[in-house]
Amino acid sequence: MMMIPRRHDFDLFDEMFRDPFFSGVENKVMKTDIKEKDDKYLIDIDLPGYEKEDIKIEIEDGYLTVHASVNKEMDNEKEKGKYVRKERYVGECSRSFYVGENITEEDIKAKFKNGTLKLEIPKKEDKKELPEKKYIPIE
Repeated sequence: MMMIPRRHDFDLFDEMFRDPFFSGVENKVMKTDIKEKDDKYLIDIDLPGYEKEDIKIEIEDGYLTVHASVNKEMDNEKEKGKYVRKERYVGECSRSFYVGENITEEDIKAKFKNGTLKLEIPKKEDKKELPEKKYIPIE
């Protein structure tokens, strides 16, 4: 029984270079949309196949970092056999966004539903005081 459809023009060498590693196709993990509103930013990040418990969000030095990991055992030791093709993602990924030094963990609202992480981040101005101008006296 053949599980792989036969192609008459199949070439193993050509097939190898269709791999995203060689083709330069951008990664499909953590696709992100950022929408600006008057008082906040809305960030939607696609994380299909992840559970809420697999996602960590942190802020450090003004950068918001979303880290997700998935390690689902796809091999069952009781079942024997080898994979003909394995495309489901197993591993870790992360993205960072600069949100400003005045944003804290308490300011951000996060929801995860149907494989999409939704973040709401308020707009806050960086409160950098301009130094007082000092002039050099002229004698």
